[in-house]
Amino acid sequence: MSYLYNLAILVYTFSIRVVALWNSKARRWIEGRKNLFEEIESSVKSGEKIAWFHCASLGEFEQAKPVMELFRKRNQEYKILLTFFSPSGYDVRKNYPGADYVFYLPADTAANSKRFIDLIKPSIAVFTKYDFWFNYLRELKTQSIPTVVYSAVFRRDQYFFQEYGEWFLKILSRINIIYVQDENSRRLLSKAKVNNAKLCGDTRYDRVMQIAEQRIDFPLIEKFKAGKTTIVAGSSWKEDERNMIELMKKRKGTMKFIIAPHEIDEKHISDLMENIPVPALRFSQANEENIYKAEALIIDNMGILSQVYRYGDLAYVGGGFGKGIHNILEPAAFSIPVIIGPNYQKFTEAVEMVNLGMAFPIEKFRQLNNKITDLFFVKGSVQVVKDRITEFMNSKRGATQQVVEGLEKLLAASNNRYFRPQDFIE
Repeated sequence: MSYLYNLAILVYTFSIRVVALWNSKARRWIEGRKNLFEEIESSVKSGEKIAWFHCASLGEFEQAKPVMELFRKRNQEYKILLTFFSPSGYDVRKNYPGADYVFYLPADTAANSKRFIDLIKPSIAVFTKYDFWFNYLRELKTQSIPTVVYSAVFRRDQYFFQEYGEWFLKILSRINIIYVQDENSRRLLSKAKVNNAKLCGDTRYDRVMQIAEQRIDFPLIEKFKAGKTTIVAGSSWKEDERNMIELMKKRKGTMKFIIAPHEIDEKHISDLMENIPVPALRFSQANEENIYKAEALIIDNMGILSQVYRYGDLAYVGGGFGKGIHNILEPAAFSIPVIIGPNYQKFTEAVEMVNLGMAFPIEKFRQLNNKITDLFFVKGSVQVVKDRITEFMNSKRGATQQVVEGLEKLLAASNNRYFRPQDFIE
């Protein structure tokens, strides 16, 4: 199995090189790793105490951020080294001030993993949610470096739990602590004889609540809302936007609409603007005079959606008609009911919120329109949901503290000359 895994990594890396001939993201993946080891060697100073945090991409970074910040605050003697697998994470956060070093993660070959770990010599390695790179995990075990995975989620249909999954499970067993989001994940691992899992929750709850409490105001959006019931469609794709356009036709003059598309290239924004049946305005072109005339506002820049949700009375989170929904915790941090598409089952927080009546999946526009009627035209209905979300979100806080305390215990134990990582399983 080890041979097959390494072969798969080589094939994957070769495929990216081929795709890079016409795909800009793949090209950035390749170019970002050129001379990477030389860059690491010249940057990381010998003798520094390194805490290595790894994130697959930008979404995982949002889970890692509160952990890194609390760890840094409590353990200032450590330098934080942050790695990304994906260009979409690295490109946005390569200048993140909360890390001392930010690099791409070299491809997971046996040679790369040994060279990388030999260069940075981490005191501890921390992986966010998933991105289980097995050569890295094996090398960390070989070098007796404490290793933690947190905010992890496991499902029965994953490769770990298939007939060929025994090799992968053995690697997971060598991780010191796997902090999982839900009891089902812990139970799955335990049944598979992986006994290093601990129920902790999801650090994203701490992160989104932190963002909500920062309260960044947008006076123009406040004037656009003008006291009317407003729906914010975040990270929308074409199917989501078709639903929003139908809603505009149905609710014209009675609601305001904010759309933050997942793709903000000029063609997509232009096409969207042409199809909107109410007076619409790009946020980048909004001013004190024209904002009052608009009923639809298109957010055509990146990085503000998490704060824009606070102006909504209802959120529509996109992606649910495709591979899966985007972040529903961002609007939930403002106690806003959430509409999602049908593909949400892989997201623990979405399943829980749907079951508790705080998020509402739809398959057709009619269901969206009916849910708006239920929430806003049945007396007290929307407030009941908002109160429920507030209580739910507050109950989910604290995973960050638990993870950081676990890291500190591991570090303290590893300073003991008799420390063996395989013995440190809570």
